[in-house]
Amino acid sequence: MLAIADLCGKTRPSPNDPVIQELLGSIFMSLVADAEHDIRLALAERLSHAEWPPESLVNLLARDEIEIARPVIATSPVLKDADLVRILVEATVEHQIEVARRPAISAPVVESILSQAEPAVLTALASNDTAEVSPEAMGALVEASQHITGMRSPLVRHPRLTGDLAERLYLWVGQSLRSAIVTRFRVDPAALDKALAEAVGEAHAHPGAIKVDGWKPLVIDDQDEVDMRLIAKLHAAGQLKSSYLLRSLREQRMSLFRAALATLGGYALKDVKKATELDRPEYLALACAGVGVDRSAFATLLGLVRNANAGKPGGDAQRARRAFDAFRPDQADLAAAAFRKAISEV
Repeated sequence: MLAIADLCGKTRPSPNDPVIQELLGSIFMSLVADAEHDIRLALAERLSHAEWPPESLVNLLARDEIEIARPVIATSPVLKDADLVRILVEATVEHQIEVARRPAISAPVVESILSQAEPAVLTALASNDTAEVSPEAMGALVEASQHITGMRSPLVRHPRLTGDLAERLYLWVGQSLRSAIVTRFRVDPAALDKALAEAVGEAHAHPGAIKVDGWKPLVIDDQDEVDMRLIAKLHAAGQLKSSYLLRSLREQRMSLFRAALATLGGYALKDVKKATELDRPEYLALACAGVGVDRSAFATLLGLVRNANAGKPGGDAQRARRAFDAFRPDQADLAAAAFRKAISEV
């Protein structure tokens, strides 16, 4: 199958000929159905920049497991707006995130993302400064960032952020981002701080969601809740594996890591947070052993947690290794039970 793909990339006449397209579609669809994961992944990577593959094949790969779908969604020129919108409506949250990250997505695709109002997908869109974001869509993103903290930093630096929207964003970002807004837009910090004080006073007097015309308000308390919702969807779809822990840490998404670990192990989120904050890394070791983290990967995982979490958990890494090594791979349930008991006594 890969040899056929290589041949098609060099063939003359063009494989874009309708007759050849129909034939290729028939050949590839029958082969892909029985292909192993690694073969489908290699095929997706080879076809991700090609213009000749049949639409049916590209759309099939774009709905495959996320690792296979990712390169196709990211760059395939065969995918049209209608295909991307269909992925946003029908596929998993991880597939939707990849659509939001795709370079130069069009206004209709952006509008579909906004209408879905999925926090993790909105955060990905906020970080995509090549997307065709209209002034109205930019306003919707700014309003959504009131409830989704992960959107705020990329929005402050977004090339389509206007001075008026920056003043609005100023009301709910942290001090470092306020300084960035003041520097970039040359606004009056005293006036903005006064507006912030007035907004806080109004919020205390009239608690509840702020509604914006044309925007569906999001009922989200904090980033932990956003990430727990994303992880719950991945888990329900059978997409959440222990390998996701390393991926979230490599992306410096500590809250997402905690949510994933809690969900995989059936742990209380507060216990996972405690395990990442204490000066005894053996608690984290037990929690990870309880969800099937590979023994050879734990040292890397612990290092990534510390990098993303200001050096925590502190303590001797050898103690963590000994705690992890106390359980065989087939004793994950025992390790999880040991974690729950140990952390409950802290």
